[in-house]
Amino acid sequence: MTLLGTLLKNRRARDIHSAWNFPNLQGPELLIVTSESFGEGEAIPSEHAGKRIGGKNVSPSLAWSPPPAETVQLVLVVEDLDGPISKPAVHCLALIDPLRLDSPNHLPLGGLSAKAPAAGVQIRRSTISRGYHGPEPLKGHGPHRYTFQFFALLGEKGGTAYSAKLDAARPRALLSSLTAPVIARGRLTGVYER
Repeated sequence: MTLLGTLLKNRRARDIHSAWNFPNLQGPELLIVTSESFGEGEAIPSEHAGKRIGGKNVSPSLAWSPPPAETVQLVLVVEDLDGPISKPAVHCLALIDPLRLDSPNHLPLGGLSAKAPAAGVQIRRSTISRGYHGPEPLKGHGPHRYTFQFFALLGEKGGTAYSAKLDAARPRALLSSLTAPVIARGRLTGVYER
């Protein structure tokens, strides 16, 4: 695997295709996102890496500054910006009802589990499958940046038919289909390398 990572070292997803740069997800950067596990630009601990590379695949605890009072829903997107593919891989996609969280503006350790998400969290399909999928970069490919991006949406949540469509949608299609205005956003970037 080290040889493959080395051969693909210069092949990387482009930031321009990140959810952060989607035209419909633009908005004021008012949210400050933090984690107890790592700081901005710091290494993500191996506990949060994928099981295939020896990690526990446990999502980190995440906190964010209070969104505007009129926020109806938060969208959380976790992307690997440096995978050797054309677009960043979505490692987790979740819809968060800020009024149903156990702790305001906070997701606990493991809160993005597909089988037992935290209260107020709806896990959607990611590039890999459902739930949080920790870093598993190719050995020798170099450092990968993982962004934890929050988007605060203004507007009504969809009805049952709308929810069914969201549930089946691929991550990029779902993100492209969001039409509610983004009234605040923020992100935290961690790094992982093998």
